Amino acid sequence: MKTPRVTPWADAAAPTESTLMQRMTDEGLNPYVWSNGPHEVYAAHTHSYDKVIYVVRGSITFGLPELGQSLTLRAGDRLDLPAGTVHDALVGADGVVCLEGHKG
Repeated sequence: MKTPRVTPWADAAAPTESTLMQRMTDEGLNPYVWSNGPHEVYAAHTHSYDKVIYVVRGSITFGLPELGQSLTLRAGDRLDLPAGTVHDALVGADGVVCLEGHKG
């Protein structure tokens, strides 16, 4: 089974939405934007497809209850979330804007 992977943003300057959108498009993904207000919660669930998420602004913490882990993403950070991974989420104090694309 694949495990979730976070790739931190390496540049000193924060990314732009268009930069992240281009990265995803170059990978053959069809990204779309979603956002949530501060402290919004997603209950534990799974998806039938591999998901790629980039945080554009704000922060979000994904809980991985079956792995006993949590992963906090901030601007520019990428999460590769394999299909079937049980996860929940808590949006940070400033809300969050993300780009998401699906594989498979």
